Amino acid sequence: MLTLTQRLEADTEAKVNFTLSLTAEERTRTRHRYQTPDGQDLYLRLPRGTVLHQGDLLQSELGEIIVGITAKPEPVLRVTSKHAVDLLRAAYHLGNRHVPLQITPSYLRLSTDPILQSMLEQLGMEVQEEVTPFEPEIGAYKYGHF
Repeated sequence: MLTLTQRLEADTEAKVNFTLSLTAEERTRTRHRYQTPDGQDLYLRLPRGTVLHQGDLLQSELGEIIVGITAKPEPVLRVTSKHAVDLLRAAYHLGNRHVPLQITPSYLRLSTDPILQSMLEQLGMEVQEEVTPFEPEIGAYKYGHF
């Protein structure tokens, strides 16, 4: 079985043997078994706390295989508002619930959840369902607690 143990530097020039498309949740797993597009088993064994992103490269244990990571499209809610302060208010309420959240200047994105969707609509937000790659913030403690 192919074992992936190392994330390469972002600017590494390497020949990618194949890509692995993962959801946001799957990109937070450091120990997991997957299958390649052609059905080959592979095992992810990365340092604890590793979060993968679109475009990351992983190297196999013996260094012979390079795997590219892509963000798999998944069902999400896109939250917008006519007023920036309302979008900030929505981010505050979602953060208070520890919801994984993608933050941009013009919208928020989160995993689909009918209860959160209802809350956001009651706050006056415009909420649309979409299927797209989801890249939530990794948090303030991405490098460990100080």
